[in-house]
Amino acid sequence: MYEYEHTQSGTLVRVLIGVFVLPLGVAAIAILATGNSAEAAIRVAIPAVILAIALALFHSLTVRVSHNEIALVFGIGLIRKSFVIHDIETAGIVRNRWYNGWGIKKIRGGWLYNVSGFDAIEIQLKNDRRYRIGTDQPQELLAAIESATAIAR
Repeated sequence: MYEYEHTQSGTLVRVLIGVFVLPLGVAAIAILATGNSAEAAIRVAIPAVILAIALALFHSLTVRVSHNEIALVFGIGLIRKSFVIHDIETAGIVRNRWYNGWGIKKIRGGWLYNVSGFDAIEIQLKNDRRYRIGTDQPQELLAAIESATAIAR
């Protein structure tokens, strides 16, 4: 059972990929329909397929907090990360800089897991590693983490 569960949509990611995937897919079909070679259609379709895969992998971020872990699940669930509650030293609300962007990436001071927006919870583990979890519900997520860590102590 989870104390907290929330899925945040990567709205900008969806829009940007949709702006490119749809036109590329239509262009590939148009190339085939006009009698051009399949090779030309494939060259247009490959970027659309790559972007569609990126959309499937990163269109959302689900964060679940239970009494023993924080679990992160991106998109369709192939990309996951978890943190043991007992390993968390501190947690707090932070604001990411615009250039940190979205996705999973190394940033100054740790790692970022984010699909949209600039608000995040930064957790510092007992081994001094830091992670930022993007969220559009920073107060609620922090409260759940603090509740779980209080129980674990």
